[in-house]
Amino acid sequence: MKASLATEVGGKFTTHDIQIDDPRGREVLVDVKASGLCHSDLHLIDHDYGMPLPAVGGHEISGVVRSVASGVTSMKVGDHVVACLIPFCGACAECLAGHSTLCLNPAAVSRGEDESPRISFADGSAIAQSVNVGGFAEQVLVHENQLAVVNNEIPFPQAALLGCSVVTGAGAAINTAHIRPGDTVAVVGTGGIGLNAISGARLCGAKNVIAVDIVDSKLEAAKKFGATDVINSAETDAVAAIQELTGGVDHAFEVIGISATQRQVQEMTRPGGTAYLIGIAPPGATTSFDSSLADLFAQRSLQAVLMGSTNVKRDIALYADMYVQGRFELDGLVTREISLSEINEGYEMLKKGEVIRSIITSF
Repeated sequence: MKASLATEVGGKFTTHDIQIDDPRGREVLVDVKASGLCHSDLHLIDHDYGMPLPAVGGHEISGVVRSVASGVTSMKVGDHVVACLIPFCGACAECLAGHSTLCLNPAAVSRGEDESPRISFADGSAIAQSVNVGGFAEQVLVHENQLAVVNNEIPFPQAALLGCSVVTGAGAAINTAHIRPGDTVAVVGTGGIGLNAISGARLCGAKNVIAVDIVDSKLEAAKKFGATDVINSAETDAVAAIQELTGGVDHAFEVIGISATQRQVQEMTRPGGTAYLIGIAPPGATTSFDSSLADLFAQRSLQAVLMGSTNVKRDIALYADMYVQGRFELDGLVTREISLSEINEGYEMLKKGEVIRSIITSF
């Protein structure tokens, strides 16, 4: 089958013919119908996060189940499914408590070192799967815990986004922040994750949802997802503007991963408010936060968020159903459909801010 591989840190994705094994244990073989170009995969190829190479990139996929191993109980051949990069065993203390993003045994969804690889070159040498998915390919072989069955009325390109940018952004607002009707919210960065954080805040009934970015076209898009106010921080002091507008927000989300904006979201909150750090920073990056006893007694909080505190099986299916019902915006996230061979061009457009998401639909 055709797949696009990262072979070296700092390199480009290249297309190869590779082999995929039959499913075993609790694995599912999926025919990929759509695969999104998430910024996280660009981080993995631009920086050394320790991922073994060569590896098939991609993790935002939707498709149709082709075959299942004997241990699979949650899906069947023909089901429409969405993959998620959250690995969870389903049996440890954290999983049983409903905290699957904090799973104590994430290796349970991978094959052991003594087993043959899921994907390989013709000579049998192993190829890694980005976050156990490897979605820049015609097919994926994934543990059933990293797949969710979805409403078959949702289009494949929109469905693909549910497994990463949607659950990360919307989940941060809904599951982590537990936004209540009437709360005030700021979102710094209006890419795919930021727009979904805005959607989640709107669904929760937030009174003010303030979008902050430096690109006017992205701020216009934010209005379609539920932003009540927009601020171009290249032209305006965003912290001062938010303090003037709201007196400080209840919840401020940073989805970029830059030290300066991480500090800003803390300054945007009111006493008792919380700043949430979602964006991925490069390896070795550090940040610092100014605080005083006054801040301490004002009970301002700072919280890191992993994948929107998502329950893979519950949340992905829920968002798909809400899209089909016309209650959850996804169409505006799909900017462009491309072929597998156009991945590098798609990522160049993403880096320049020219697209929200390019989706591979031709393999």
